[in-house]
Amino acid sequence: VELAPPEVTIEIAELSGIPLYNEDDETNPSRPVTELKARIRAADGVLFAAPEYNYSFPGVLKNAIDWLSRMKDQPFALKPVALQSAATGLLGGARMQYHLRQSLTSVDVVLFGRPEVFVTFAAQKFDEKTLELKDQTAIDLIKQQLAAFEKFIRRLGPKE
Repeated sequence: VELAPPEVTIEIAELSGIPLYNEDDETNPSRPVTELKARIRAADGVLFAAPEYNYSFPGVLKNAIDWLSRMKDQPFALKPVALQSAATGLLGGARMQYHLRQSLTSVDVVLFGRPEVFVTFAAQKFDEKTLELKDQTAIDLIKQQLAAFEKFIRRLGPKE
């Protein structure tokens, strides 16, 4: 959040209150689901920043996407989206981003391309006590991506 340019406001969405997706409950989604839908609909763009788990993205994120994808007037359609990932290995979450891109294609987002953010060997790049990112190369790349994503969103203009 603190690496964003001054003209960019980033809000963090909490996914922990979203129940497991159940098609039987589609017509009456819970408050956390409807609140997430409203937040995404109101946002100019969406940034997914997630770790890689078992060569893919976290299940809680997939669950949230599943809920929103099934809602009437689904909020992801034509929404600008950027991705960031971190992992303990050399690929820095590349497999996570690949799988997330597949899921997001199904909800018709507009994916931002470059610069891409893959934080490799993440355990070595975050302060052990504060959990703050301390790797200057990664910090600079994230700043570049957020600035470029803001310009991308502006170029696309408001969603009709």
